[in-house]
Amino acid sequence: AHRSSSGHSRTSRAVQGGGLTISTLPDNMTRVVEDSGKYYTWRSFGPEDQRTQDLWVDMSDVRHGQVRVHGILSNSYKQAVRVALSFDFPFYGHYLRQITIATGGFIFTGDITHRMLTVTQYIAPLMANFDPSFSKESTVQYLDNGEVFVIQWEQVRLSGRESVGAFTFQAALYKTGTITFSYRDIPMSLDVIGSAEHPVKAGLSDAFMVMSPSSQSTGSPRQTIYEYHRVEIDTTKITNYSAVEFTPLPTCLMHDSCELCHSSNQTSGCSWCHVLQRCSDGMDRHRQEWLDYNCSEESKDATCEDYSRGDSSTDSSITPDIEDTTALTPLQKDVKTDSSNKSEGLANTGVIAGITAALVLLLALVLVALYINCHPAAASPLYLIQRRKSYWPSLKFQKQQPGYTEVEGEGREKDSIVEAGPC
Repeated sequence: AHRSSSGHSRTSRAVQGGGLTISTLPDNMTRVVEDSGKYYTWRSFGPEDQRTQDLWVDMSDVRHGQVRVHGILSNSYKQAVRVALSFDFPFYGHYLRQITIATGGFIFTGDITHRMLTVTQYIAPLMANFDPSFSKESTVQYLDNGEVFVIQWEQVRLSGRESVGAFTFQAALYKTGTITFSYRDIPMSLDVIGSAEHPVKAGLSDAFMVMSPSSQSTGSPRQTIYEYHRVEIDTTKITNYSAVEFTPLPTCLMHDSCELCHSSNQTSGCSWCHVLQRCSDGMDRHRQEWLDYNCSEESKDATCEDYSRGDSSTDSSITPDIEDTTALTPLQKDVKTDSSNKSEGLANTGVIAGITAALVLLLALVLVALYINCHPAAASPLYLIQRRKSYWPSLKFQKQQPGYTEVEGEGREKDSIVEAGPC
C-alpha cells in the first residue's frame, strides 16, 4: 500500500546554459521496500476509524486560528505562492521556515523555485491537475496558529474533467514534524484520474542539489537535483473520510556533537564532519558542503578523541565560506610567536626586534604599493582570503510543457472562509 524509495530513477531535463537538471537514482539502484522507517513511519485510517475524524481540522472553528483564503490561488490554474511559517518545521531533519503552496494539491518544500515543482521536494496530499479557477466555490485556504500550519483545497475540480465533482482535502504540518493528510470529498476513484498534463501522486519527497563539472560545450556549471528519498501513498486507498498520519523519525542531523553522532542508538550510518561541526550520513540537503569539505574521507578513520586532541592543540578555526586562511602576514606571525618571554632582558630584546620587524614590514608595504601603482596590470602578491563563489546562478529553462508559475506576494487574503472573488 505504502512504498518508501531510497533510490534515484533517471528523469533528466535539460536546461539552457548548463542550468538545472532534475534526476532520481537509476532504476537498477532503486530499492523499494515496505515501510523503510528511515525518515518517517506512517499509518492510514479509513471512514470507520475515529482517528480520521480527529485528524481533520475544521477550518470554520475559530479556535484553530485565523483562516486566510488566498485570492490568487483560488482563482488560478497551475500557480504557486510562497508562504512564511510562524515556526520552524522539521522536514527530513531540515528546518523549513517557508513553503510554496500550489493549486495542484501539493506543497513544494525546496529552496529554489522552478517550473518543475511536481518532480521532487514536495508534501502532496493529492497532487493532480486541479483548476481552482473553474468555479467560484473553489478555494485554497490556510491557517497558522504557531503549532500547526493547515492548507485546505476546498471544492477544487480536475481540469477537463470538471463534471466528475469537487474534491476537498487538506494537509497539516505540525511543529513536532508530524504531517497529516485528511480527505473529506473524493468523488471518484483516483486510479482513473491520470493525466498527461500533470502527475497524480500522494506522499512525501526530498532531494539535494549538487554542482556538476562544467561541460566543454556550455562552459557553465550545471546544477543537478537528486531525489534521495520518497514516500508513495497508494492513491487507490484514498477515499471519502480517510486520512494518513506521518511521524518523523530521528535523523543524523539532530546530533550536535561527535559523541552523540557516533553513539546514539536512535540513528545509524552517521558520521561526524569536524570542519562543518555536523552529523550526517551524507544524504541530505547539505550534500554539496559534505562533498566540498571531503567529510566522508575526514570521518573515515578519525575518532572523537582525535578531534578533541586537535582542538586542544590549536586555536585556528575554519569557516564554511573561507577557502584559504593559512597565509599570514609577517605581522600576524610575530603576534603568534612573540608572547612567551620570561626574563626582562629577553623581553626588551623582543620589543626591539618587534619594532624593527614592524618598520621593515611598513617599508615593504610602501614599496609594494608603489610597484602596483606603477604596474596596474600586475597581480597583487598579498593573497590573504579568497571568498567562495556563489553556487547557485540564476536558472533559465528551455521551453517545455506548461509548468507552475510562482506568484509574487500572497495575493488578496480574507479573514474567514468565503467565496473567492475575482482578483
